[in-house]
Amino acid sequence: MQISMTTLQGKQAGEVALADEIFGLDPRADILQRYVRWQLAKRRAGTHAVKNRAEIARTTKKLYKQKGTGNARHGSARVAQFRGGGRAFGPLPRSHEHGLPKKVRVLALKHALSAKAKDGAILVIDKASIEGPKTKALKEQFGKLGLASALIIDGAEIEANFKLAARAIPNIDVLPVQGLNVYDILRREKLVLTQAALQAIEERFK
Repeated sequence: MQISMTTLQGKQAGEVALADEIFGLDPRADILQRYVRWQLAKRRAGTHAVKNRAEIARTTKKLYKQKGTGNARHGSARVAQFRGGGRAFGPLPRSHEHGLPKKVRVLALKHALSAKAKDGAILVIDKASIEGPKTKALKEQFGKLGLASALIIDGAEIEANFKLAARAIPNIDVLPVQGLNVYDILRREKLVLTQAALQAIEERFK
């Protein structure tokens, strides 16, 4: 699959080939859903917690006598029935992470890239670099390229000026190629790859 390569200024910079085994698959929504669910579950803190009746500081004296009051038979003020009592079957700190085979993770990433290629939402640029960390200037360039919501993937290192200028622009994410993931690809309309990122992706899946 051939695709045009441009510069940040919108000028033509030749053509590049996208590997069919990475960008030419027929996307499967079930594989993408499994990966996104795994990724979001993995980043959950799992620190939610409540106090049960054993952790409530209250008197252990019986509330009232067992018989003769006409009320229910209570022996503790720490039970869940009373205001300020312990929570019954509440959440406890735990890990929400679950397993996903490595082969499925690799396949999901290929399907996410293929989905963007199929929608014509991939833009390849020669490099992601600017002269100074000027957010306004970079935003104007993105406007000319039609990038209102985009994930920009660079090589192993992101140029400092580009990173500083892009971080204040809404709906624009910049990641090194090591951080490429399905969730960030799908949550943005466009996927922008530098020439270095494209080479690294192809080497990664060889």
